[in-house]
Amino acid sequence: MTNSAVAVDAVVFDAYGTLFDVHAVVARAEELVPGHGAMLSRLWRTKQLEYTWLQSLMGPSVREDFEAVTAHALDYALAELGLRLAARERRALRDAYLTLAPFPDVPATLAALAPRPRWILSNGTLAMLEPLVRHHGLTAHLDGILSVESADIYKPSPRVYQLAVDRLNVPAGRIGFVSSNGWDAIGAKAFGFTSFWINRTGAPVDRHGPPPDRIMATLADLPALLA
Repeated sequence: MTNSAVAVDAVVFDAYGTLFDVHAVVARAEELVPGHGAMLSRLWRTKQLEYTWLQSLMGPSVREDFEAVTAHALDYALAELGLRLAARERRALRDAYLTLAPFPDVPATLAALAPRPRWILSNGTLAMLEPLVRHHGLTAHLDGILSVESADIYKPSPRVYQLAVDRLNVPAGRIGFVSSNGWDAIGAKAFGFTSFWINRTGAPVDRHGPPPDRIMATLADLPALLA
């Protein structure tokens, strides 16, 4: 794999973990369950993703939206850690997803990618994503938001990635897909996107599918990789 620049006509981003730091909830969690905030956040995120994959496999009759999946994952994480929170405190943690902090390099990077179309393609619902984008003033740097709700299945289903092809009217290979989730970057590559993986932790590449086209340490590395 080289780091030579690649040509794409549009850039599509995963949201959670890619543009927005899902572990920004740690501080709030630490207030509610002192000494357990970081562990709760990690387990919550792990189960959240696991539930999306399992519900996709089980079929549309059991698939819930991302807000419901997020709530179930939090309840499981609290139970596994033996922690108790009142309903209003659990609600406060879930609501933190509406104001998750973007990574520091997000605004400048999105601006640098103009005039290419810049879209979000996320497991989240529009009701979760639109307030989040507005809250941090990123509307000017994004051309739109696509949710898996339109495909009735979660990533990495090809039906989800097809949403971007259909909406942007751009061939898959000319769409740059950016994710900090290795499994998502691989799913996007398998679909046919030009795939970019933000590997902030230096993790090894997963082996279950074709590797991403480019691997970078931060989102800020992206503009230099595009022709």
